Amino acid sequence: MEWTRHIDGYCERLDPGYWAEPINAVTNAAFLLVALIMWRRLGDASLLLARVLVAILAAIGLGSFLFHTHAQVWSALADVLPIMAFVLVYIYAANRAFWRKGRLASVFGVGVAIALSVALIPVLAVIPLIGVSASYLPLPLLIAGYGLALRSRAPDTARGLLIGAGLLVVSLMFRSLGQEVCDILPFGTHFGWHLLNAVMLGWMIEVYRRHMLAPPLPRR
Repeated sequence: MEWTRHIDGYCERLDPGYWAEPINAVTNAAFLLVALIMWRRLGDASLLLARVLVAILAAIGLGSFLFHTHAQVWSALADVLPIMAFVLVYIYAANRAFWRKGRLASVFGVGVAIALSVALIPVLAVIPLIGVSASYLPLPLLIAGYGLALRSRAPDTARGLLIGAGLLVVSLMFRSLGQEVCDILPFGTHFGWHLLNAVMLGWMIEVYRRHMLAPPLPRR
């Protein structure tokens, strides 16, 4: 693999220079800011998985910054791998907390969710305009599915997940339209993906935090 091969996939980037994508690069600070906010919101709560998610959220910002400055194959991996890690850890945490599954069952649930998501990608890829984000499109469906299934068990958590799914859909629109609007917006719309995705990921951690710290619902 050509680890240092140049990648040019955004309106902003007109040359291989380090600061060729200043807006895309700088807006990654949103991930770090949200990570700091969420770390503080955790306070003294002993929520290990939540802290792991916050650390991964910060890594997403750093990895994306590297990609939008270096714009090479190795930095593309630094961009994608933390996102994948966040998805895997969150699904595991959701299975453990929202469904009260054991460790093995939660890991198995992660595998099932990923297998279904991968199977959906070729189907979603044919959707006009947003097909470029096909690898991410199963995620709002998965989040919404968890939210709908949890309506009776944990209504507040369900509502939070549905809000998260909605935020992700909007942020994916910014990601998908990036290359389509270069003639109108020379800097593109990818920065909107960064800003909204940072908010969305922080919100997802907040949903988990609230669920874990909420008093148990009375039995009906």
